[in-house]
Amino acid sequence: MKKKRSIKNINFEKIKLSMTPRITVQTLLNILSVIAGSFIFSVGINVFMISGNLGEGGVTGLSIIFLYAFGIPLAISTLILNGLLLIIGFKFLSKRAMYYTIFAVILMSMFLGLTESWGIENDEIMLNVLFGGLFIGLGNGLVIRIGATTAGSAIIGRIANKYLDMKIANAILLVDLFVILLSLTVLSVQQVLLTIVAMFTAVKVMDFVIEGLNPKKAITIVSSKPEALGTLINSEIGRGVTMVNGQGFYSREQFNILYVVINKSKLVRLKRLIKKYDENAFVVVNDVNSVLGNAFPE
Repeated sequence: MKKKRSIKNINFEKIKLSMTPRITVQTLLNILSVIAGSFIFSVGINVFMISGNLGEGGVTGLSIIFLYAFGIPLAISTLILNGLLLIIGFKFLSKRAMYYTIFAVILMSMFLGLTESWGIENDEIMLNVLFGGLFIGLGNGLVIRIGATTAGSAIIGRIANKYLDMKIANAILLVDLFVILLSLTVLSVQQVLLTIVAMFTAVKVMDFVIEGLNPKKAITIVSSKPEALGTLINSEIGRGVTMVNGQGFYSREQFNILYVVINKSKLVRLKRLIKKYDENAFVVVNDVNSVLGNAFPE
């Protein structure tokens, strides 16, 4: 018979501690990223886009249409519309992403209200277009980079990325362009075209923030001297190499293929090394968006 555990032997202090949620450094950084992203996004909208009588895409674009047509404040309309999209988002996105998104939506509405009276008056509309796109893309990118969204078309973008394997930035661009076309009801054709330029800038900046500088390169090498080259890459470049068996389709000749991921700064050095020891080597260089695992030091 199993002995019943005595209540006296239970350490309630440990149980209480284990139930306390742990806030890691990464969580704090994520929260700061959401705060910064939401604020920068709001500055881009109020200071540059609305000051230049321009539109926007997604939910914010619809809210701007309501602002121009009916005078409804952005802070109110974005909160209501994003709240509806959040209900849909719960079915498609992880709980973690949705918690950050709810936080971002609340902050964004608050910051849109806070910066409502901010604006820059200038005679050069392209400054509004370029800096508006820069701030919007940077703000969205900081939020999306940690796995959250600013709701609106960003939720649709993450859904498309998850199920259609479409880049988030491209999916958002399609949705935003549709909303921008609706802006023709309150904006001139010229203003809409300038808005499209701003949104294109925002997508490029957001893509840059999400995917980074792509400092890593994946190198595929087909050489008659794979053993020697692999050893040299290990010793001279300081990177591990994977050797894969290959076969020519036409000749049916068996050979070994070397695969290595290196920092972009070492690419020229690697090319020189390959050329020095095997001028006939076939080399393919690909961009790498991200590298996971402890095997690749920063």
